[in-house]
Amino acid sequence: MDQAKAPSDTMVLAFKEDAALTEMMRLRVSSLQRSGLKRQDGERLLLPHEAVYRLDFHIQELDFSRWYFSLSGHGRVTITGISQHWTPDLTHLMTRQLLEPIGTFWRNADDPEDLPLKCLEADMQEFGERIAEQAKVRKVMYFLFAFKDGAAAANLSCSVEFTPEI
Repeated sequence: MDQAKAPSDTMVLAFKEDAALTEMMRLRVSSLQRSGLKRQDGERLLLPHEAVYRLDFHIQELDFSRWYFSLSGHGRVTITGISQHWTPDLTHLMTRQLLEPIGTFWRNADDPEDLPLKCLEADMQEFGERIAEQAKVRKVMYFLFAFKDGAAAANLSCSVEFTPEI
């Protein structure tokens, strides 16, 4: 959960915002609002403080090692994995496709900058292991990042370390 350098036998994958997919999901919300229609039963609409990120797996047989996360300033970032193989032009995000547990990192407004970020370590460990499981069957995995309490994407650096299975 820190910014130390990874050993050479590991692979660190950075979460990258998928701006096109985020925009497509925002268009879905605005389209529903303009037309006065309701979301489909079970559909999960993107909220204004959320964005879609992705991990691309070049190697698929992985074991989770650790998280690297930094957030300048204060705030809360929640990461939710999505089990869907995304074809947003054909399918909408459904609530049942959101994975448990979610990952949450935060720093309170009164915490000093040099204080490490807080997180629920057991959930983060399980979440990392779930990502490694998903990597075995797909080359790309998508995530919803929610920025709350002053957190912003520009102040965030998030990656996850894996070791290749032997």
